[in-house]
Amino acid sequence: MRGLLRAGFFYFAIIFAIGFGLGTMRVLLLVPRLGAVTSELIELPIILSAAWVVSGVLTARCQVSRHWQARLTMGAMAFALLMMAEAGLSVALFGNSITAHLASYRSLSGGLGLLGQVIFAAIPLVQTPRSDLIYRDLRVP
Repeated sequence: MRGLLRAGFFYFAIIFAIGFGLGTMRVLLLVPRLGAVTSELIELPIILSAAWVVSGVLTARCQVSRHWQARLTMGAMAFALLMMAEAGLSVALFGNSITAHLASYRSLSGGLGLLGQVIFAAIPLVQTPRSDLIYRDLRVP
């Protein structure tokens, strides 16, 4: 169980850090030139590819069980932490209310971002256990 919780936390933390960097570049560089939706569509495959690799490394290194319940728990924990962190940043950095933050998901760009977050949460579940063999020798804290 400890490995599962550790994997869920690190999955969130690593992808959140990558997403924060990518999101900053997207907002500052791409959105003014390409618009919010096109920028989101460019960012999504990059962050989801990173999530696939990070999930594979963590499930292997933290020895997350191959059972679907464990993989679902890892993804759900990471998703919950991600949603809380995103809402916290929205309130603290941008002065949005929680209601305004949740309303942002109704836009096409916000909906695409939310879809990406749901896919992020599902990645540990849908990865085939055989993929653990690829990541077994990689080092993770």
